[in-house]
Amino acid sequence: MTVHFGVVSLGHVLGDPVDVAAAAPDYTDDVDRVLGWGFRTFHRAKDGVGLTDLAAEAGAKALGDAGVQPHEVDLVVLAMSDLSEHLYWDAAGATQAKIGAHGSENVLLTQACGGGVAAFDVVAGKFATHPDYQTALIIGANRVCEPYWNRMEINTSIFSDGAAAAVVRRDHPRNRWLNTEIISDGRYADFMMMDVGAAARPFAGQQDVEVKSPQKRLEEFFAGDIRKMFEFVSTIRTNNHEVVRRSCRRAGIEPADLRKLLHLHDSVPAMTLLAKDLEHGPEWTNTDVSQAYGHVGCADQLMSLEHYLTTEELTEGDVVALTSTASGMHWLCTLLAI
Repeated sequence: MTVHFGVVSLGHVLGDPVDVAAAAPDYTDDVDRVLGWGFRTFHRAKDGVGLTDLAAEAGAKALGDAGVQPHEVDLVVLAMSDLSEHLYWDAAGATQAKIGAHGSENVLLTQACGGGVAAFDVVAGKFATHPDYQTALIIGANRVCEPYWNRMEINTSIFSDGAAAAVVRRDHPRNRWLNTEIISDGRYADFMMMDVGAAARPFAGQQDVEVKSPQKRLEEFFAGDIRKMFEFVSTIRTNNHEVVRRSCRRAGIEPADLRKLLHLHDSVPAMTLLAKDLEHGPEWTNTDVSQAYGHVGCADQLMSLEHYLTTEELTEGDVVALTSTASGMHWLCTLLAI
């Protein structure tokens, strides 16, 4: 069954802007390495502002821009890439309540930085099985849990707080969903895992715990086996462009036909390498937006899409790819026809 829907409107919210060069010494001893990633600014939410607060604000902006009332929303898909405010708690339900979309179905995605891309596939499935659903709200949100997550030490990007939302409607003719492809490899499910804090090893009193640096994770996960480390890095690189090729084949086009590739907001070297693997230069990607916003988890692709639509760098007839790599591991690509 073919499902047709498109993005009607977009909205986003960010924390307060912070200069990377000025703040870097507070987060890392290797300032030169961080500055080499090319980020100029990251965004940090005020104390007391939670993930669902950011998600609800972005969702309300997108709904307002579309002229859609909250009670008209049939489906809310919330993707989150860090912890929400509470355990034993439904962040999607809390976001729905804050928006006022009380009649909608809610879905929560926790595929880390890939949730905002995967959400389009969820909408396609729900629209296929619920012919009465007309309007969905996709939200990607990230609020760094700083006691456990160092914004500048966990990956090759600088993490920001914010959220982005898209109102999508059945049979909308613009910004149409073409397909979503996802490659998953559960052999690496434990790679980003925090050792304690959940059912297997609950917290016991006050503990100084955080997610480990990439180097420590590589050494521990692969037990010092250099060959397996290189295999893992090679798999990440290969699947980053393979998932794009698969989506393009399903759409009957080539990667060269894509107007833009909107990847997670990674470093300049990482974005440049991905573009090179697909025979393009870095200007083909959303590197400029990435460096201005920082990595806003699973909200990145929607933020970049909004930017290029607003600046009219994307016009009718263009095809764009929203792509991501997510711990788990997952590689994702959603194609949209502008």
